[in-house]
Formats: sequence, C-alpha cells, structure tokens
Amino acid sequence: MAARTLACIGLGANLGDAAATLAAALSELAGLPDTALGSVSPTYRSAPIDAGGPDFLNAVAVLRTGLSPQELLAGLQRIERQHGRERPYRNAPRTLDLDLLLYGDERIDTPTLSVPHPRLHERAFVLRPLADVAPQAVVPGRGPVSEWLPRVADQRVEKLGS
Repeated sequence: MAARTLACIGLGANLGDAAATLAAALSELAGLPDTALGSVSPTYRSAPIDAGGPDFLNAVAVLRTGLSPQELLAGLQRIERQHGRERPYRNAPRTLDLDLLLYGDERIDTPTLSVPHPRLHERAFVLRPLADVAPQAVVPGRGPVSEWLPRVADQRVEKLGS
C-alpha cells in the first residue's frame, strides 16, 4: 500500500438542502480510491463572505489518502459536479464547495491548485472546524491554526448541534 498523506478538506454549501448535501459529500469522500475518512468537525453556520445568498453550512474533514494532490482535487471537483456545482462567478452561492485546505505539510502553487488554501487563515468558517479536528495543525508558511483563530474572532460563525 502506498504511503498515505493527511489531507484536510473544507466543506461548504448554501443552496438546496445543505445539511443533506454535506452528509452525502462526506460519504463520497470516504469512497475516494485509496482514501480513508478520519475525523469530521461539527457543522457550523456562517454568513457568506464577499457574496450574497443564504448562510453557509461548513465543516472540515480529515482524510488519509494515497492520492496525489492533483488526483484528490479531481475527485473533489467530481463530487462537486455530482451535486450540481456551478461556477458562474467568484463566490457565487453553491450547492457544494470542497476545498483542499491542507495536504500534509506541502506547499503547492500551480495554475489549478494552491495548498495551503490561500484564504484559509483569514476565515473563521474554516479555522474553527479545522481546529476541532486538527487542533495542532500548522498552516505551511503561516503557522499554527491556534494563532490565527483570535484574528478572525469578529467573524460570525455558529457551531450547530451540541
């Protein structure tokens, strides 16, 4: 078996039955080849940033995967398309958004993929659930997630459930 890399995936949705979509997407993430679903954060509600539309539901999932970053991205985009994801304009409301936040401690900058996610450290709706599932996580080139959380404390994000 190939070595597996720890990858963190941000999930978000604000169109349709967002809760059902996130649950289905988690199942589909677990079904990716050579990939195992690890911990999943609680779900959070957040206001859209730089966009209109209803509030988002967000979560973070940890995967252990033998897929390359590009193969994993292709799998994420396939799952998004299966849920009707369209990209009419930047920050448009969406049925499903799957972001590759972290891939091990790698830094990747290609025309199709940037890891760590370039705005991860600026967004409470990513940092809060990421801290739930990977409290010791370090954003390559930026530092520990715990150091970024206070900087986004003014952003409205609400943990759902107990």
